[in-house]
Amino acid sequence: MTSEMTDAWWLVLLKAVAVFGFLVLTVLVAILVERRVLARMQMRSGPNRVGPAGVLQSLVDGVKLALKEGITPFGADKAIYRLAPVISVVPAIMAFAVIPFGPEVSIAGHRTALQLTDLPVAVLYILAAASIGAYGIVLGGWASGSIYPLLGGLRSTAQVISYEIAMALSFTTVFLYAGTMSTSGIVAAQEGAWYVFLLLPSFLIYVISMVGETNRAPFDLPEAEGELVGGFHTEYSSLKFAMFMLAEYINMTTVSALAATLFLGGWRAPWPIGMWDGANTGWWPLLWFVGKVWAFLFVFVWLRATLPRLRYDQFMAIGWKVLIPVSLGWLMTVAVARGMESALHTPSWSTAIAGLGVVLAAAVTVRRTSASSSPSDRRSGTTGYLNPMATGYPVPPLPGQRIADPVIIIRREDIDA
Repeated sequence: MTSEMTDAWWLVLLKAVAVFGFLVLTVLVAILVERRVLARMQMRSGPNRVGPAGVLQSLVDGVKLALKEGITPFGADKAIYRLAPVISVVPAIMAFAVIPFGPEVSIAGHRTALQLTDLPVAVLYILAAASIGAYGIVLGGWASGSIYPLLGGLRSTAQVISYEIAMALSFTTVFLYAGTMSTSGIVAAQEGAWYVFLLLPSFLIYVISMVGETNRAPFDLPEAEGELVGGFHTEYSSLKFAMFMLAEYINMTTVSALAATLFLGGWRAPWPIGMWDGANTGWWPLLWFVGKVWAFLFVFVWLRATLPRLRYDQFMAIGWKVLIPVSLGWLMTVAVARGMESALHTPSWSTAIAGLGVVLAAAVTVRRTSASSSPSDRRSGTTGYLNPMATGYPVPPLPGQRIADPVIIIRREDIDA
């Protein structure tokens, strides 16, 4: 049994409070950093009034939301309407319980790992918590009693299903190399080499999936103001809206910490700092871990400032037609490579490079095949012409469809006139 499972009750409580404080503080800083970085990228000032250089802006925004009037729509299901923000934020906090912050340290004379707890299936626990959090968005949109929040909630359901499949497949390759689903075990398995180098396709698939999983730009379609006003939280205000916002940023922190744990060695120091004997002992690993988490948080901000929002059909096509097939192909390649490694006693890096070559060759072949087909061949599988008013509501054409020519109806009364 690991040491984190045998801690005294007061030590477990202390670590739980520390994890919660870390998440809340990270959210406050992340909101401020995001606004300042976006402003810098867009050549404007950003928050600079409240506190020295605007550092208290996030705190003041939280106080402002708390003091606003909480309005409940007349047609809302009041019980579920109030419960939905709680369902979103609580699993987001719980998912961080199995993330390792560092190795064993001494706290008040007790040896304990910098991790609240660990499970043999810790990564699956994180996926389960993320899936439960999606219910908060779905129920919040449904309970509001409005059509636009409902559509935002349904979009979130499809989004989570689509991108969690690719995310789980990217985890499977890590399990094959580490031989465990425990987060601390995966970090220990990366002592020699980080999985970002051995499993680069899995890392890239996970990075794309984690952006879609957290509803962040350019995949923020459940709250697209262009067609859904504000999406699933349109009818929310005051602290209930703040809880949805808190859940989003905590989810960003969780997926960033998970990326650092699975692919970047967790709390292990990067090269060349790792060459120092004391880099991975004591409290220093906590610094390396937080730095890796913030590197991913910066990527979230960078994407928001750089890329425009995708159309919903483009977004779903990326998940189902690109990420999932590539994930399955890469998973089979890694499984074969691991079998060859065991049978032929070849090093891990050689099998990883061979597998990457196979995936790249398959991608080039598919690309050439799709490019060689003529536009007429690609249109042959479509429905042809579309009557946009067939259902009584204007419907935009799908790719490959053309709007039918309007039919001019001449009444006999017009001819006689």
